[in-house]
Amino acid sequence: MNESQALMTQRELCNRWQVSEVTLERWRSEGIGPIYVKLGGQVRYRREDMLEYEAGYLRRGTFEAV
Repeated sequence: MNESQALMTQRELCNRWQVSEVTLERWRSEGIGPIYVKLGGQVRYRREDMLEYEAGYLRRGTFEAV
């Protein structure tokens, strides 16, 4: 995978997580979600940051984090 493939657009992340772009924008304004890159006014997410964020929400049961 080259570096350009490692960056996801907001829309790509929304499709992956099945949330609206408005939700993702709100999360960013509230400091929720994975860290992101903002270049020239465009938001991008690094694949490794998105995967790390997802891993933080793995659960074995209702109250037990992995």
